[in-house]
Amino acid sequence: MQSQNSHENKLGTWYMYNGSHKLSKNVKLTTSAHFRYYEFITEYQQEIYRVGLNYSFNKKVNVTGGLVYSITDSSYKTDLADLYEYRFYQDLNIKDTWNKVKVKHRVRLAQRFKRQNYNDEVKHRIRYGLFLNRPLSEKWETYAFSEIFIKFATKAFSQNRTGAGFIRELNENLKVRLGYFYTKFSNSSLHRLQLGIILNTDFTKKST
Repeated sequence: MQSQNSHENKLGTWYMYNGSHKLSKNVKLTTSAHFRYYEFITEYQQEIYRVGLNYSFNKKVNVTGGLVYSITDSSYKTDLADLYEYRFYQDLNIKDTWNKVKVKHRVRLAQRFKRQNYNDEVKHRIRYGLFLNRPLSEKWETYAFSEIFIKFATKAFSQNRTGAGFIRELNENLKVRLGYFYTKFSNSSLHRLQLGIILNTDFTKKST
């Protein structure tokens, strides 16, 4: 049998779609779908779907509430039952600008309802993320982030993700993203590429 940690030396990949759809002056619909692999294009790990409503109080402060559904193959080349999870989440986002760098602080609460092998479990988690974006040209920008995950449990530390990459604007609504991040757990670590598209639409604009 493969060691449970044998996937640590593999470079996995996240294929991602993230969308933001403006419905009114202050309200947006947020959507995402991620497909995650233990290795570059093989060894399926997880699929996760997220939808939420975002409300902006002003240009600097906004909140989001939503729902997540995910299916996770928690094994690596072993025969274990999949993990199914429903999750509610609430975000507080605070934006700022440091010279040319766009800064976002995000605090996320999550209530997680997990089911594996007919066993149900409820867990709670809080995440704090610092996200930085800096334009390089009219079409290119670079980004970096660090996010820590804390469980409401005896061993509070869950994980820390740190990464960076590039974003290329294709048109007014569509961007592509390429990056890398490193995840540190209490007793293991992972390396991941991020390949994604970002779709932003505005339904408040009148068609001509």
